[in-house]
Amino acid sequence: MKQKQQILQLLGLAVRARMLISGEELVVKDIRNNRAKLVIISTDASDNTMKKIQDKCNSYNVELHVFGDRSDLGHATGKAERVVLAINDQGFAKKLIELLNEFNRG
Repeated sequence: MKQKQQILQLLGLAVRARMLISGEELVVKDIRNNRAKLVIISTDASDNTMKKIQDKCNSYNVELHVFGDRSDLGHATGKAERVVLAINDQGFAKKLIELLNEFNRG
């Protein structure tokens, strides 16, 4: 549970640093413009959204992680429910990838 809290807190910090974009269309735009360093999608995203984001990340070689549900991501970013987030800073992305890999290992 500690790692999940760390990830959510880091997402909040990224929002305050203006290094996080949320919303499907904005994230897809950032992936296309090679600004997204890491994309996080919620576990309860629709199949259609999941496929669209996975395909974009694969074709533009952006790391993708599935983490939390839409209310977790929304709460962490201080907004309503969020399904897709993109991190635009290499430093934040690197730390989040470390934490996400640890979290997924169990």
